[in-house]
Amino acid sequence: MKLMDDWNKWKSTLGKAVDAGETIGISDKTITNMAEKVGTFLANYVDPHNDEERLLKELWDAADERDREVLAKLVVKIADK
Repeated sequence: MKLMDDWNKWKSTLGKAVDAGETIGISDKTITNMAEKVGTFLANYVDPHNDEERLLKELWDAADERDREVLAKLVVKIADK
């Protein structure tokens, strides 16, 4: 997956998706829930392609459900800058 090779491109793409969701009225809670689902999918099925993704995977794997919600929310915040 070429997009996953570049951390900044990945953040930019995620940020655009978050902006689009906010524009159509999706709540922050729903965006965070979707980010959690994406995070779980990526952690389970996609090999990390760079140091940032490896760190996120390690954090995700070590986290419990509550921690994953916080991590997903933080990733959304980073991407939505």
